[in-house]
Amino acid sequence: MALAAPTHALSLSLGPSKVGTRSRSLSFPVTRFRASSSSPSSSSSSSSSSDVPVPDFLSSDWLESRKKRPFGPRLNFSAEEAVQWQLDALKHNDQPRHDYGIEVMYRFAGFDPFERSTYFGPFFDLGQFERFRRIFHHSKYRVLLCHKERMILSSFWVDESRFKQRVWIQGSRPEEEEKFEFTMVQRIGGSWDGYWLTESLLHDGDGFSSRIAY
Repeated sequence: MALAAPTHALSLSLGPSKVGTRSRSLSFPVTRFRASSSSPSSSSSSSSSSDVPVPDFLSSDWLESRKKRPFGPRLNFSAEEAVQWQLDALKHNDQPRHDYGIEVMYRFAGFDPFERSTYFGPFFDLGQFERFRRIFHHSKYRVLLCHKERMILSSFWVDESRFKQRVWIQGSRPEEEEKFEFTMVQRIGGSWDGYWLTESLLHDGDGFSSRIAY
């Protein structure tokens, strides 16, 4: 803001001097400040700041990215639906890429990756996806991969937050069939509150009668 400073004179009258009767006056410059109109630079800066677009909270491709997110647990899935979605993923295991169905199973898995888990029955260290994937290629679990048929044998509610379901699976190889039991648990509290996750997927029998390298 520019300030204009016009100068005016201030007169002071002194009393009569000892020499004569004429009074003497002294003049002092006085500066008065007044605000001038805004400068062109300030007006241009204010107008330019108002022209800056305000960014949106969500990016323009947010909706498309949500559609492309990896498939996994959903809050609106029931326990039965969570089992069926996992079996569907295993039936089409290699779509859209190799072992994609096993990836879906890993997202539904409710174990702590930093602790040994009984997801498959025995205690296994399943923190790394590659170890989890290898067990599905074991002779007892590979029947689930790209299977042809399946049938629900029984369903049982242990309590309101725990559900078990036994299924019969016919594999893609001749005379290949096995039975499995899903145990689903609904989480209470935390970031997965309300979601149904897989506590265990057990082979109906001695699934690991021999040692397994995983």
